[in-house]
Amino acid sequence: MRRVSLIGVPTDIGASTIGCRMGPQGLRVAGITEALQAFGCEVRDVGDLSGPDNPVLPPVNGYRHLDEVVAWNRAVYDAVGAELADGRLPIMLGGDHCLAIGSIAAIADHCRKAGKKLRVIWVDAHADFNTAELTPSGNIHGMPVACLTGHGPDELTRIGDNYPAMDAGEIRQIGLRSVDAGEKKFLNEQGVEVFDMRFLDEIGMRATMERALDGVDESTHLHLSLDLDFVDPAIAPGVGTPVQGGPTYREAHLCMEMLADTGRLASIDLVELNPALDLRNTTAALAVDLIESLFGKSTLLRLHESVAD
Repeated sequence: MRRVSLIGVPTDIGASTIGCRMGPQGLRVAGITEALQAFGCEVRDVGDLSGPDNPVLPPVNGYRHLDEVVAWNRAVYDAVGAELADGRLPIMLGGDHCLAIGSIAAIADHCRKAGKKLRVIWVDAHADFNTAELTPSGNIHGMPVACLTGHGPDELTRIGDNYPAMDAGEIRQIGLRSVDAGEKKFLNEQGVEVFDMRFLDEIGMRATMERALDGVDESTHLHLSLDLDFVDPAIAPGVGTPVQGGPTYREAHLCMEMLADTGRLASIDLVELNPALDLRNTTAALAVDLIESLFGKSTLLRLHESVAD
């Protein structure tokens, strides 16, 4: 039995559009707890973390809401670290993607203590590799990968016990199709391995995932950071920064199924669900469906069950 912890983080402090503060409750309404239990998980919902309100202010020195973002990420760092220390698989229910700074910093510290290799699979329409000098908006949900690899203010790059929290070689980015001009150059300079939508179009999701998961073994802690704008907005409308041309329903599920096949998935960020922009909780339901694939849902097994019935 897998011991799973749900950690709600109801804030849109780093986002460009308000609304994803309602994401954790939208995922609960869509049945995330019941879905995990149906796949044999023992689920502990630790409730929602608390933090400062979103003041909706313009950026200061290239960052919007820096103090508030730091406060939320410190709360996430503590909560995710506590669940990992208790031998559980944490699922951080966002909230916006800036929260991955605290989440992955905690996971990276846990890996060092446990002697594990870290592999982060970052699925997203965006690179989230901006800095104060590069950002066109100042929104910190566009900066977490940069901060985690040591490029950003000390308040965010030094949340964990180690600096930087992770090396650029520990992350694989999948599904990118909206990258700012400065980010393109910076990604290349830092050596981040990126599989953008052209790459997926040319070689397919299966070959992409095989490359992204190359080297994952029994000593690897596999972390998924899933921004729901990764999926095409035709099937995932409830996100703040939709970008046309994303993976289809089946491509997204294949990505999740191949992660599940490794048997090494040990933590998840599930972020950027914006119920204020959703249609009848469609995107939340899709998110729960994707989580089911991460925990063992199989079309072939369902067909066998149907025949048996």
